[in-house]
Amino acid sequence: MAQEKQPERSMEARVGRDNQRYGPRGERLVAGVVPLSQSKDQVLLIQSSSRKGWVLPKGGWEADEPSEAEAACREAWEEAGIHSAIERDLGFVDEKRTDEQIKKGGPHAPRALYRWFEVRVTKEEETWPEAHKRSRMWMSYAEARSRLADRPELLEALERSSIKKT
Repeated sequence: MAQEKQPERSMEARVGRDNQRYGPRGERLVAGVVPLSQSKDQVLLIQSSSRKGWVLPKGGWEADEPSEAEAACREAWEEAGIHSAIERDLGFVDEKRTDEQIKKGGPHAPRALYRWFEVRVTKEEETWPEAHKRSRMWMSYAEARSRLADRPELLEALERSSIKKT
């Protein structure tokens, strides 16, 4: 099988929300990935940078990115250090946090609309833009489900994926 050409990836993570895209209701448009192993029996989770716990790679879809899929793969690179190939579009998931939880992000923190993609990890790098503040770990479905229990919008993406649920 021919090896897929990977796009050039910066070693500098994007920060801030100057280029952030917003939806028609003012919601922040977020793109994320459910990175599965080749055998689809494990998912790669990363440590959250803002709170304790584990999450799926995700982040804002920015104005200079032509698609949510491209934004999702960029986020996977910046946060998890993986090159990935999109396998399936898992669709949209509305924000599940309460208004009170959202306000903890700041007085003007908007709700989010998530667009999820199932990806096949094609390569894991030893260093990546956020390696200094994030760890990554392959987990079984059961372990990932347990770790994502307090993040229903992430758990829904995992459930929509084709990970082996045994």
